[in-house]
Parts: sequence; C-alpha cells; structure tokens
Amino acid sequence: MAGLMVSGTQVSYVGQYCREIPESLGRDFGHFAKRLDLSFNLLRSLEGLSAFRSLEELILDNNLLGDDLVLPGLPHLHTLTLNKNRITNLEYLLDHLAEVTPALEYLSLLGNVACPNELVSLEKDEEDYKRYRCFVLHKLPNLKFLDAQKVTRQEREEALVRGAFMNVVKPKQKLSDLCA
Repeated sequence: MAGLMVSGTQVSYVGQYCREIPESLGRDFGHFAKRLDLSFNLLRSLEGLSAFRSLEELILDNNLLGDDLVLPGLPHLHTLTLNKNRITNLEYLLDHLAEVTPALEYLSLLGNVACPNELVSLEKDEEDYKRYRCFVLHKLPNLKFLDAQKVTRQEREEALVRGAFMNVVKPKQKLSDLCA
C-alpha cells in the first residue's frame, strides 16, 4: 500500500487523499496498532476504525470530518487530534467523546468552527476561547491538555462551577435582521 508507514505499533497513512479508511489497513494492522495517523486525507467518515480496538493515539488532522463524526468505543485512547476539520457542533462531539473515549486526556480541535479562536474567524476573541475551554473541561473533566495547552487547576475549578453555561453559541442571524 503506497504511502503506508509502520514502525512498531505506529501506523501512518498520511496524505493519501483517501475518502475512507482502507479495509486492508484495519485487517493488517488494527490488531496491534496503538498509534494511528490518518492526517491530510479526505476522510468524511471513520467507518473501519473499529478494527483498531487498542488505539491509544489517533491523529485525524486536516480531513473533512464533520458533525456526523462517529467513533467506535476506544477504551484505551488517551490522545485525539481533530485539528482543521469541519466540526461545528461542540456539544454533540464532546458528549460522544465522553461516551466512547473514557481514557481521553489530550484533545485538540484547533482550526474547527467549534473551537472559537483567530485561526477560524477574526470575529472570535480570547474570551470566546476561554469560554470554549471551560465548556470542554466541564464535558471532559479528565483532560490534561486541550489544544496543546496544559489544563490548569484554575480552569478545572472554573469548569466545575460555570462550565455548563459556557457553550459558545452565536445566533445564525444578525439581530438587525430579526428586527427588520
């Protein structure tokens, strides 16, 4: 399989423009892979990922994954990066991750609309990002790192108190449009 790199328990299939996870990847490497990198592809679905039951790290940066993202149960997964995809519904994603990735400690969502910062939109500011971090930590309290930044004790305490109210939601219409 062109573009495939295997080193120990690490499997990398990067930049192959694949739209789905090749069945042969799961069949040949799923039983032992602990780290899987599928970055820079055209993935819209993670069908086939269930063959990788022992995964500890999953790198899915720069794909086309959206709000219909479905991960199988991955009880050992501690690291997940979904940078630069098409994720907009943060609450749905976090509820799903809480259910299927109980060991998750490191999550990165930079470059998605769901992660409000200057990488996504100039309309977002530092306060939006702080609220986002608080909400994520409320939903996934076991995280140690979020978007490559260590989670602080202060953030954890804030998430316990106010996290449920920190989901950053912007109206789809401008107020002036509603009043017209």
